[in-house]
Parts: sequence; C-alpha cells; structure tokens
Amino acid sequence: MSHTLGVRQAQKQKTRQALLDAALGLLAEQSLSSLGLREVTRVVGIAPAAFYRHFKDLGELGVALVEEALGSLHVMVRAILAEQDGAEERIDRTVAVVERHVRAYPLHIRFIARERHGGVRAVRQAIADELDRFAEEVAAALKSQPVSEGWRDDDVRMLAELYVDRLVTTAAALLDADEDGAPGAADQVVRTARRQLRLISIGRRHWQEEGDLS
Repeated sequence: MSHTLGVRQAQKQKTRQALLDAALGLLAEQSLSSLGLREVTRVVGIAPAAFYRHFKDLGELGVALVEEALGSLHVMVRAILAEQDGAEERIDRTVAVVERHVRAYPLHIRFIARERHGGVRAVRQAIADELDRFAEEVAAALKSQPVSEGWRDDDVRMLAELYVDRLVTTAAALLDADEDGAPGAADQVVRTARRQLRLISIGRRHWQEEGDLS
C-alpha cells in the first residue's frame, strides 16, 4: 500500500511540475492575467478539471512560480555576502551569479520582470514578499560586516534594498540584452551593474547620518 501511495504521490508531483513548466513556457509571450487555464492543461495533456488537484487557480500557480524563480537566487547571493573578501570581489561575484542565473533561467526572470507590477494581485504580493525576505537576508549579512558598525538598523535595511533593487533591475536588463542580441549589450549591462554597485559601496563607506535627514 505504501508503495502505491508513493507512486501516486510521485505522479502527482510530476504533473504539478508539468503544469508549472507549461505555464512558464506560455508566459514567455503573455501575462498571467491573460493566460487561460485550458491553455495550460492542453499543453500538459490533462483535463481542465484535473488542474484543481494541484492549484486552486492560476494565481496560486503563479505564486509557486515566484517561489521557484527566486528561491535559489537567495541562497547564492547570501553565501557571497557572507564571505569576508573585499567589496570589489563580492560585487564582481554577485553580478556573475546574477548573470549565470539569467542565462540558466530566462523564462523565470521574464516572468518576474513582467509580473512584478502585473495584474494578478496574489503574484505581485508574492514577488514583493520574496524581495522583502531577500532584503532582510542581505541586511543581516551587511550588518555583520565591520563597515556597518554603528549603523542604525533602518539604514542597513535601506542599503540592502538598494542592492536588491539593483540586482533585480540588472537581471531584467541582462535578459533584454540577450533577447535583443546586439553585440556587447550584455557586457555593457554587466559593466554598468558593477559600477552602480561600487557607487553604492563607496557611499556606504562614507555614509554619515545627518541630523536634518533623519
């Protein structure tokens, strides 16, 4: 009996992943709000009613795609920030990680870029929540670094949000550059991202809390 249940569970997980993959492929050319449930189930080869064994609606499927798209990036960038090398090395490695992630998961990046301000509220909120957790993790890593000694928590959080925003913007820009195919476009995005992050880093080292700005 346990073997049968295990087989069924594995098949259910396989179908669930197939639905996610099918939706992601279809979303390369359209927004989630315009996607039809029947379109997704047709690609997978299941009856529309079977969709509800896995997700209550397309919004819930979209939330699962958000978790799939952003979850692994958290771990990679957090590991880099935890290292004790200099700021220049951390910036270079972080941008390289984002670049590799875009090349490995272009459909996920396109989905996040489009739906971050899209029409499905649950998905917008899921993206905002994931980026908020990302900022919390980055802030914790930044807080542990000696250069942050004496900083207020809200200032560290503000800095973390600047970094996260740059990384998300860079990912979307890299995707656009790759799709555009113009020679050197992606390299220019990478150079710009490194310069922007270095500018933030320089500002961090010289940040002084002004009384009239607090």
